[in-house]
Amino acid sequence: MQQLGINTIRVYNVDPTLNHDLCASIFNAVGIYMFIDVNSPLPLQSLDPGNLVTSYSSTYLNHIFSVVEAFGQYPNTLAFISANEVMNTIATGQTAPPYIRAVTRDLKYYISKHLSRPIPVGYSAADVSEILTDSWNYLSCDINGQSSDLSRSDFFGLNSYTWCGPTSLTANYDASGYNTIISTFGNTSIPVFFSEYGCNKVEPRVFDEVPVLYGNMTSVMSGGLVYEYYEEDNNYGLVWIYDNGTAQLRNDYNALQTQYNTLDVKALQSMDSSATSVQSANCSSSLISSSGFNTSWTLPAVPSGGQTLIDNGISNPNQGKLVSVTTTTVADTVYDANSNVIKNLAIKPLADDESNTPNGSNTSGQSSSTTAATPSPTKKGAAGRKEIGVYGLVGLLALSFFFQL
Repeated sequence: MQQLGINTIRVYNVDPTLNHDLCASIFNAVGIYMFIDVNSPLPLQSLDPGNLVTSYSSTYLNHIFSVVEAFGQYPNTLAFISANEVMNTIATGQTAPPYIRAVTRDLKYYISKHLSRPIPVGYSAADVSEILTDSWNYLSCDINGQSSDLSRSDFFGLNSYTWCGPTSLTANYDASGYNTIISTFGNTSIPVFFSEYGCNKVEPRVFDEVPVLYGNMTSVMSGGLVYEYYEEDNNYGLVWIYDNGTAQLRNDYNALQTQYNTLDVKALQSMDSSATSVQSANCSSSLISSSGFNTSWTLPAVPSGGQTLIDNGISNPNQGKLVSVTTTTVADTVYDANSNVIKNLAIKPLADDESNTPNGSNTSGQSSSTTAATPSPTKKGAAGRKEIGVYGLVGLLALSFFFQL
């Protein structure tokens, strides 16, 4: 991941009872920040769009607060994602918005009482065009004009797979709707980024949207996270994991690294941060254009028992902390896309004030000249790697926007 040039990962679900100290510390050492989703697919650990009243419970809050405790002490925890694609149909645009804001409120209230620093909380949205603008407007406005409103999202992520190259960049820019994204979010008061992207309708992927995303879209978009790191059945991965403990880069990894290496990192780091001074709108039904989308900002009350958790903290929290990273060499065997062993693979710790960036590396160029023994033919996805989570996204974000919230 470090040699790929990313500065951010997103982890979809984590077990807050496990010890993640070494994993988080390694990411911190190499300048990589973490977006942590607080929900999981296990029962009572996420909002259920079909049963919001029951799923929004003190049991649920105890779980998401456990995630906050487990990851909140790591300095490279960049943000928590309160929900992912809960509004995934037009109908859920009527019922889910107040609950998403309520969860955001509860998380930020808990963070303010039990962590030593504020950590942003926001939403990752499905690309449902009929309600996308309304979702963003609903979640980013100030209730009763209060800029200190804890239920307001600190960022808005968009899961988008509309750019499906390769074809001409001009054609894809229009066909993908990237031009519409610029106009839609042009006056955003919070960071907007792709919380998932990387269409695989054309393979191998070439990621020719990367120079566009980090080119003329930087006036609005704060970058994006490529779906996904480990290969699974849906064929979006950058890296294979084999049952014998080895790993192998896919052609998609090489293509993404090539595109990252074309970026002017210094220009990205000096981006205009004037968007941080944009005043958020007051919540009003005039912000909503879709028929049937929720226009009430009366939020659900904290469920029974939830306020006690917020006030006193959860019982016996597993609080993560940084540990020393003493081993930098990679002991496991890693192959390039041509099944050659990559030599001298190691992490390179950075100074505390540095984040990881593309540096022109050609990871496959470090491979040995002779082909190694064929890796085990049995492959597995990231489910076998609990420390990373079921899925992992990697990408580049404009971190200055987040740190100035």
